Amino acid sequence: MINAIKHKIFDVFGIDNHRSKKILKNIIFSFGIKAFSIFIGLYIIRLTIDYIDTTKYGIWVTISSITIWVSFFDIGMGNGMRNKLTSAITLNKFDDAKKYVSTTYATLTLIAISFFTLFYLVNPLINWAKFLNVPQNISEDLHLILLIVFGAFSIQFIFQLLNTILTATHEPATANFITLLGQIGVLLTIIFLKQNIKGSLLILVIALNAIPLAILIVASILLFNTKLKYIAPQINKVHFKYIKDIISLGSVFFIIQIGSLVLVQTDNIIIAKVLSPEHVTKFNISYRLFSVITMVFSIILIPYWSAFTDAYAKQDYKWMIKNVQKLRKLWIFFSFIIIPILLLMSNFIYKIWMGNILTIETSLSIAMSIYIIAYLCLIVNCYFLNGVGKLRVQLYAYLITIVINIPLGIFLCKLIEIEGVIIANIITLILMNILFWIQTNKILFRKAKGIWNL
Repeated sequence: MINAIKHKIFDVFGIDNHRSKKILKNIIFSFGIKAFSIFIGLYIIRLTIDYIDTTKYGIWVTISSITIWVSFFDIGMGNGMRNKLTSAITLNKFDDAKKYVSTTYATLTLIAISFFTLFYLVNPLINWAKFLNVPQNISEDLHLILLIVFGAFSIQFIFQLLNTILTATHEPATANFITLLGQIGVLLTIIFLKQNIKGSLLILVIALNAIPLAILIVASILLFNTKLKYIAPQINKVHFKYIKDIISLGSVFFIIQIGSLVLVQTDNIIIAKVLSPEHVTKFNISYRLFSVITMVFSIILIPYWSAFTDAYAKQDYKWMIKNVQKLRKLWIFFSFIIIPILLLMSNFIYKIWMGNILTIETSLSIAMSIYIIAYLCLIVNCYFLNGVGKLRVQLYAYLITIVINIPLGIFLCKLIEIEGVIIANIITLILMNILFWIQTNKILFRKAKGIWNL
């Protein structure tokens, strides 16, 4: 009976091989984990604003954006290793897989140490209050806060590679579970702080950084001694000649990541500089609500990156065509049914979620919903292109993005405030979507030549 039900589910979702079954398994487990994670994440935002205030929360969000910028200084090694690792495991080259993992960990450790040393030296020289447009009545020690944030980040820079490895080995649900544990720890800590300690950005920053990091370190130790033992990093497996293979692919990912960062993460900094940290809070609340759709959509997409790598290594074009078409249909469903429903409910949700703390304009919600639709389309094609390692068109598109998106965002922010920053992103996304959709089709139907096949 149970087997009959299972086979019926497989038929409905078109599950016809081991690769597809793994994807479905991860999606099912990830949905349960991510649903709880999304709820906790939204509740943490409300508690955080209650614990400090909207202005300090805006400062924290802007600081977080800066650390996300620095997280891409792995030179794309994480994603480069991800594709190399999946291919090595697919072809049963487990010794090569262990060397890729060990070498990447060693290289990221050297980068993290160098980065933190540099930041420690320049931190006292930067006027953070001026750079972040912090009101004069905020008396927090920003130099100490930034030092703690970047210190924790430097350690996380190394250990977050675990999530990439789990995704490369078709275990994204496990990575989501580790993230969930970190969120639960943060939630319980903020509840304690709210009841016992006066609102302090410094104390909040320590809690938000230390707890997830501790859980990530413990998870790394446990997993590399159990289910990931066959690819666990070892000093004698560090071969820096493997860096060339990783970086040859990773360097392209690095530029793409920087372009993606400009597209997504500069918004908070632009808004803080042109308007104020309080406006950053408004933008972030709207973004957090609509990014729930992105999170749900990503649960489905994440297993596909490594699955496409696996399928391309085996030249399984039939499977790739079928599943790209399936993902595009899913994008249409989310874009024209799920997102419009969320938009109609947004004011009601803001009221329940934030109470009278702040008001989000309808125009901001409309702009954000259009941005999310365009972004979902982008990641469908990018996950396929990243999985098969065809990155040159993305590279050039993101290089152009780096040049035009920030000045366009600043200009439109001055012209029409917060919505202007989002409109700048939408314009860029539409142009990129046209290019990536064309390239994906050319590769799937074996018509890609020249730059389209690089």
